[in-house]
Amino acid sequence: MSPGIVEGLYAVSTLVFVVAGLVMVGMAVRAYVQTSRRAMMHLSLGFSLAVAGAAATMISAFLTNFEGVRSLLLVNSGLTTFGFIFVMYSLVTYE
Repeated sequence: MSPGIVEGLYAVSTLVFVVAGLVMVGMAVRAYVQTSRRAMMHLSLGFSLAVAGAAATMISAFLTNFEGVRSLLLVNSGLTTFGFIFVMYSLVTYE
């Protein structure tokens, strides 16, 4: 594959992930408003962190012409990991 195709596929897949993640954030916030369960706020925070990691990595990758890939992967992995920790916490504390 040529580099342009790979970058385009990366952008499209990341945008789909961001949109799906934001839908999940919206659903979790709506569930919190309806139920007042704090676990739903933790769930929305978890998905927000995962989305932020993906979006920040994609934006930074294109701004830096994919330089510093290790740093980009560290940011993405770190935010996604903390996001999933909040998702797991929301499942454990759900009443």
